Order: sequence, then C-alpha cells, then structure tokens
Amino acid sequence: MSAGARFRQKKDGRERPSIREKKAANNMENTRASDHTHSMRTVTYALEISLGLGFAIYCASCSLTSAATDASAGAANASAGAASGTAGAASGTAGAPATAVCMGGPAPVTDPAAPIKGPCDIYALDGGPCVAAHSTVRALYASFAGPLYQVKKADGTTKDIVPLAPGGFANSADQDTFCGVDSCTISIIYDQSGKGNHLTKAPPGGAKPTPGNEANAKALPVTFSGHKVYGVHVVPGIGYRNNSPCGTATGDNPETEYAVVDGAVFNGGCCFDYGNMETSSRDDGEGTMEAVYFGKCTIWGRGAGEGPWVMGDLENGLWAGDSSPFADAKPVTSKYVTGMVKGDAAGKNHWAIKVGDAQAGALTVQFDGKRPSARYNPMRKQGAVGLGTGGDNSNAATGNFFEGLMTAAYSSDAADNAVQANIVAAYAQ
Repeated sequence: MSAGARFRQKKDGRERPSIREKKAANNMENTRASDHTHSMRTVTYALEISLGLGFAIYCASCSLTSAATDASAGAANASAGAASGTAGAASGTAGAPATAVCMGGPAPVTDPAAPIKGPCDIYALDGGPCVAAHSTVRALYASFAGPLYQVKKADGTTKDIVPLAPGGFANSADQDTFCGVDSCTISIIYDQSGKGNHLTKAPPGGAKPTPGNEANAKALPVTFSGHKVYGVHVVPGIGYRNNSPCGTATGDNPETEYAVVDGAVFNGGCCFDYGNMETSSRDDGEGTMEAVYFGKCTIWGRGAGEGPWVMGDLENGLWAGDSSPFADAKPVTSKYVTGMVKGDAAGKNHWAIKVGDAQAGALTVQFDGKRPSARYNPMRKQGAVGLGTGGDNSNAATGNFFEGLMTAAYSSDAADNAVQANIVAAYAQ
C-alpha cells in the first residue's frame, strides 16, 4: 500500500475522501500509542532518538497504536556482494517475466525421502519451489546451511549468522559474541532460495524519499523450541527491499507467500508488509503489489471488529477479502501468526487469504474468491521483494517479523497445511 495515494476510491457507489483530504480533515490527529508487549519476553526497546534526524513518518491517516520504539540505526549500505536495493524500472505487463539476471546460486537440494522437510522443501515437492525465502530464526530448507542474515557494527564490520546445523535454527551465540556490548543492525536478510533475492535496507521511494533504516539486531530476542534466536523488529523508518528480483511472480502470474509475525506487536500505520512490491518504489497503481499485511490500518479496508487483521496489500487497497469491512476476517488473537496470501494463475481473477496460529492448529481460510474490483483484474505485479514498508516506501509501520517466503505458483491446500504444521512444530515454546 502506498501512503501517497491521492485519488478518490469508490465503495458501494459512494466516493471516499482521498488520503490528502482525510489528512486535512483529521488535521493530522495526534497518534495514540498503546503498548503491545510480550509476556513471554523481557525485551527493552530504547527510545528511538533519531526520528527527527533520519526520516519522516508518513501515516496515510492511519493512526499509530503501538508505543514500541527502539534504537534502530540508520546504518550504512550492506556490504559488497549483497543483492542490490536500488530502484528499477516498473514492468507492469501482465505475465511479463522478470528481467533481472539471477545473482544467486543453485537452490538447496530437496530430498523427497527425507523424514524432515522445511517449508521450501514442501512447496518444491508441490511443484512451486521458493523464489524467495527469508528468516533470521531458522533455515527454511532441511539442507540449507548457508548464512541466514548478516549483522553489522557501527564501525562497518559484519558477521554472517548461519544455522546451528543444516535445516536448523540460527546460531544466535555468534551474534551475541560478535556484537558484544556494541550496537548492531541487521544489514542483510539472505534469500535461502538460491535466487539471490537478498533484502537490504530499502532505497528511497515515493513516500519516504530517504533510504530505510536497518533494524536493531538486539531488539527482539525470543526462544522457539528451546533455541534463543532473534527476529526483525520493525519500527517507523525501518524497511528492507530488493528491487532487482529474480524469478518472482510478475503481471497476473501466480504466487504463494506467507509471513510469520508477532500477533501482539502492530499499529495502524502503513504498512507492515512482506511480499511482492513495485520495482520502482513508487505507487504504480492498483494491482502492482501483492503482499501479506498485518496490523490495524483502516484507511483502505478492514475486517471485523477493531483488528489486527491479516490482509492482502494489493496497492491502493488493504483487503481482508473482496469487500470492506469483510466480516469473515476476525481480529487475530494468537501470540504468533501465520499470514498467507495467494494469487491464482493468470486470467482466473482469483486469490485467497489464510490465517493461522503459528504455535498451534491448522490454517483457516479467511477468504477465497474474486479480486476486489476490476482495478485488480488483471494484476500487474512487478516482483520486487519488500519487508516492513508499503510499496512506495511508506514507513509508518510497527511489527515483528520472523520468517517468510514467496513462490511463483499457486500452492495446493495440502502443501499449505503441511507448511503450517512445520511452522507450528518449529515455533513451539
């Protein structure tokens, strides 16, 4: 979603005020903060002292409702060899292939006979291998032993954090040893798929004309399955992006994507997204995005109650279904959340949203049907990969991210269910 959208949207034949008009009407109302913290964690978020120096916050009339802030650093560019985060040209053509040259290596090997499989193994065997896979928590293939993410000190020195064993959880002790008492940021979140779709700090965009900040690497310690690991704590101004993607879905072509996030940390700002975004870092119109959103922003669409909800950010619209408010989208109450957005094959005018507790139970189908309007049919996805911001670099969001992936296929229900079971097994306390 883009905070800079200025046109009027219609709903049930009535014109809705533009975002600029709504801002004026609300006189840029003071944002109200309500702390959403974890009872299971003892994490201290220091006051963000660089808000006025490093970035401007664009709220798109969505009021902030979380007080969580931290000493996130507006650090330097990721080290040489990481995937480029600079803006590219928008394609916007239905069915157009990605034009970027893949800079990664071969995909990890998926063994069909292996007793343990990761989410990307499950989707590969379903016929839709991962084209992007990101996590600071664990490997998303059973065989993956490469770097999960990179941390960086203020002096520019870096350290790659790898799994404890192939397919395992991150070796957070390496981060603790390297960072010590010094400040550290997460400078790269590596793509495990072999496509080279690594995430580095977001470049300037339409809503935020300065680069994104990197997340404080120490801000989100958490324990899953007995392993201390670190998540990505996003506060306003932080964002990651790859605008030179390889192999991701473009145009009206299919994809499946999910994110595991913190159910208790969110706000009403735009937009805590993970997924497919514009390669231009600009608002290129409806259908040029397809990303998983979590939060309680209500300016474009909403579910039942007061939120938070899992919604699809399709650009110029956060959609919990094909209408708003969408009554079947219930407020999320689980401690950790699996949010899934799926776009079907070209010409089908069909997409779906699934939601689950990342620590128990199966996925629930929140929505399965047609696109919200003709403005989204056909889709015009551009294939960039982003985390923590809207498509035009809108940067008012708060949230905690643990893992996510993207495929270039519409997965089967059986595969989705197997992936959810894998997530539940990994995220047990």
